[in-house]
Amino acid sequence: MPQPRRFVVEADGGSRGNPGPAGYGAVVIDPATGETLAEAAEYIGVATNNVAEYRGLIAGLRAVRALLPDGPADDGPQVRVRMDSKLVVEQMSGRWKIKHPDMKPLAAEAASVLPASAVTYEWIPREKNKHADRLANEAMDAGKRGRQWEPSASTADLDTPRSSVAAALPPVSGPPGDAAAGAARARAALNRPAPSATATPKVGWGAAPDLGEPATFVLLRHGETALTPEKRFSGSGGTDPELSATGRGQAERAAEAFAARGTVQEIVSSPLRRCRETAGAVAARLGLEVRIEEGLRETDFGAWEGLTFGEVRERYGADLDAWLASAKAAPTGGGESFAEVARRVAATRDRLVSRYAGRTVLVVTHVTPIKTLVRLALGAPPESLFRMELSAASVSAVAYYADGNASVRLLNDTSHLR
Repeated sequence: MPQPRRFVVEADGGSRGNPGPAGYGAVVIDPATGETLAEAAEYIGVATNNVAEYRGLIAGLRAVRALLPDGPADDGPQVRVRMDSKLVVEQMSGRWKIKHPDMKPLAAEAASVLPASAVTYEWIPREKNKHADRLANEAMDAGKRGRQWEPSASTADLDTPRSSVAAALPPVSGPPGDAAAGAARARAALNRPAPSATATPKVGWGAAPDLGEPATFVLLRHGETALTPEKRFSGSGGTDPELSATGRGQAERAAEAFAARGTVQEIVSSPLRRCRETAGAVAARLGLEVRIEEGLRETDFGAWEGLTFGEVRERYGADLDAWLASAKAAPTGGGESFAEVARRVAATRDRLVSRYAGRTVLVVTHVTPIKTLVRLALGAPPESLFRMELSAASVSAVAYYADGNASVRLLNDTSHLR
């Protein structure tokens, strides 16, 4: 009885900007000799890392299918896919649920190329995936020149010693696509609940190295109003002022900066006028719509609305002292405490992270919500709100990952205003 043909597929994808100019690479290898049997690479325009990685996987599996003159039969081939993307490997192995809408059709397409019993998946460190990585970079370099990757111009195979490839490939043994892996489980992962947690630590250095693209909040404080330079309390319980001429100019410069970066995919805004006007300037430049989120409104400062700090000190000194000493103390006259604001902002954050998983969202809001998001991401105490500077039309950023961790990436950047 003829032995099934065995192949190793190594695939990778990259994005310079994430999302940004992207490409993938894939190589089919004879596991016995380390010989390259086929290569594939393509510049795919603007995409995320994960999309490019899935496209590389699909190309590699299709290259295997093209090597089978009679098509994949029930008794072969046996294909071992090796990638340095933990996300793709775990999702295609069926151990992680496929949640992102952009990933589901790609995973389904990958699972359909070869029989479910033919493919197993293995994660490898990046340094062991150099051939596919070089192909992906060649594709992106070609795209930068306005061209597509050409096999005749590739040096990826020449840069990968054959002896080291053969030595690095583990022997193919056992039935591929068994209960631990395989494309069949990837199909099931499209709809079934995520499996129970393992003993792997969920936070810190022990966390999984690839949790997919985070939900990234680009936090834009609104531009100046007439109250801003006078440093008056201006929350959600006051006059709802419009942007001043200075503020409108700041909003336009922010819009120019975001248009140049090209990374914002969604825009949400506080319902207050100064934020809606700031968000509208950016949306008009990017061709996006603005979604209003009530939970992003500024603190209600009660009787302090429109007053300076000195005026509040003079009129409501005891209440101000209590407010400065405790996040649970509210401003005079029925305003919101910072503890109440934190609960509101955290609930809004959770909704947005779920809705925009893997996407970059411009969040146009106010001083307190932005400082609160940063504080919660850092696990800092409430008094840290008084220790952050946040200028009008400044940009901050926080990334939220699938394991619940957050990473503060930027705070109070005003470079676009200079």
